[in-house]
Amino acid sequence: MAAMLLGLLLFAIQSPPIPSRPMADQGPPSPPTSTPADNGTAGHPNGTSQQLPQIIIIGVRKGGTRALIEMLSLHSAVAAAQNEVHFFDWESHFQKGLPWYLSQMPYAFPEQLTVEKTPAYFTSSVVPERIHQMNPDIKLLLILRDPTERVLSDYTQVFYNRLQKHKRYQPIESVLVKDGEINLGYKALNRSLYYVHMQNWLQYFPLESIHVVDGDELIRDPFPEMKKVERFLKLEPQINASNFYFNKTKGFYCLRDHGRERCLHDSKGRAHPHVTPVILQKLYQFFHEPNKKFFELVGRTFNWK
Repeated sequence: MAAMLLGLLLFAIQSPPIPSRPMADQGPPSPPTSTPADNGTAGHPNGTSQQLPQIIIIGVRKGGTRALIEMLSLHSAVAAAQNEVHFFDWESHFQKGLPWYLSQMPYAFPEQLTVEKTPAYFTSSVVPERIHQMNPDIKLLLILRDPTERVLSDYTQVFYNRLQKHKRYQPIESVLVKDGEINLGYKALNRSLYYVHMQNWLQYFPLESIHVVDGDELIRDPFPEMKKVERFLKLEPQINASNFYFNKTKGFYCLRDHGRERCLHDSKGRAHPHVTPVILQKLYQFFHEPNKKFFELVGRTFNWK
């Protein structure tokens, strides 16, 4: 009898635990947590993998980067990171190395291209060299708007953020103008000096690697701009005019993908604060020469005031 009890006890210890429900009901396997492979990918059992981006939307802030990545995601050959990664411009992230950066990428099939967007990259002095060290052949997308409109959008975003947090804010006139002249200490103005930042990028990448998207045209009529993006990325033509429809309530274009409609967040398309014509004219004059220098750098002009 004692021998039988001892045998039963040993059987219980050696047998694997019985799952509380069938394995098939436990859902898809979790993404791997191991260190990425040396080839810049981290695999997944369903045939997808995380891969370093072949495309980066480098900016500019308030230029339309969210709209651009959402529209680019309409293409089946593109896998887009959902969040701004800030790998190359935030030291705390950059020090974690490429394995961490790779872990922030979406899972993509082998035939797909991975894209991430971080608008602050364009105006950072250290980012171009860092991206070049990762991949000198990467494709870069830069979306720009009229620099004056971009400044006003920049202020509007900060204004609403402070309003929601019940913090004090400065009237727009007080940040734009100081002692009767344009306030050169206002950071938003520096972000709109496109030629200054473009010079830095062109030290590391040829102009052929950077496609400039007209953010104002993307707002007015997104389809032609997205066809240019497809050609630059050498993607099979797939995005169609039927993918866009104008939402009269929001006042901008929304997306239609396989019968499913979606619009950008309500924080997009906010009305700018009223600015007196005198101050607007000062802004237009301030950006006139910088805009000309930018046009010369990229070999094309934009319909900016």
